[in-house]
Amino acid sequence: MDGAVPSEILPAAEKVFGDRLPMAVRFAELLVTDGVVRGLIGPREAPRIWERHLLNCAVVADLIPSGASVVDVGSGAGLPGMVLAVARPDLSVTLVEPLARRTAFLSEAVTALGLERTSVVRARAEECVGKLPLADVVTARAVAPLDRLAGWCLPLTAIGGRMLAMKGASAAAEIAEHADVLARLGAATPSVRTCGDAILAEPTTVVDIVREREAANLRTPGGARTRDAARSGSSRDGRDRQTARERSSGGEREPGTARAPKSGAAGGREGARNRNAGDGREHGGERPRGTGGRRGR
Repeated sequence: MDGAVPSEILPAAEKVFGDRLPMAVRFAELLVTDGVVRGLIGPREAPRIWERHLLNCAVVADLIPSGASVVDVGSGAGLPGMVLAVARPDLSVTLVEPLARRTAFLSEAVTALGLERTSVVRARAEECVGKLPLADVVTARAVAPLDRLAGWCLPLTAIGGRMLAMKGASAAAEIAEHADVLARLGAATPSVRTCGDAILAEPTTVVDIVREREAANLRTPGGARTRDAARSGSSRDGRDRQTARERSSGGEREPGTARAPKSGAAGGREGARNRNAGDGREHGGERPRGTGGRRGR
């Protein structure tokens, strides 16, 4: 199977990707071949990779200002982060993903596509707080319930920046359910946006949250501590879980893949606990529709 654009959606793909459509086709080829073999994309998704995944992600670019820095949390197979990097060469994109097999794929894809302004970091989102520069935009695709997701994403977002969470029909209900937690995390009132209305049969639904202030100290329902955003750094048990993963994997790291730097005290800690194992995704939580083992973001 190749990554060719189906004829019926070719006009939409040309509109979204413009002269970078050949690069998008190459990424589609990587997804339906290596991505399926490595378990990043379910085999049933390969025939519909364009309409359900690539175009679904690419239209989110309409919400991102020119020249923005973007952090994609739980990037998995590169949805939406890699797609945004292909569609928008003006963006500086950092793909954050904790699993080695996924970061290996992402690093290879970045090299194959020649995406010079895109980097890959193997880490959990909370391990990157205070270590990555705060981003103008933080993206995530169906990683977890909104309160937990905001606890991971907003501390990586600059004040005045935005978190864009790709959600489905549950978006409005999740905003209502988690309004108090979002407010304490420093969020302005969230809004539900749709992207691609004019070109997609099913537009993409995005929860758009502006980070307007520092967060109050709190523990989210998922158990993650959040405190004064960018100054918090990684939690101790988060560092311990990373140490455990390194012991189990032999400390592997893919060439060209950065790992979030550790503070000295974290280096050799024993007795790691592995919370949030969930469905095999490091962050746990819901998977994006039809992507097999790609996420819990």
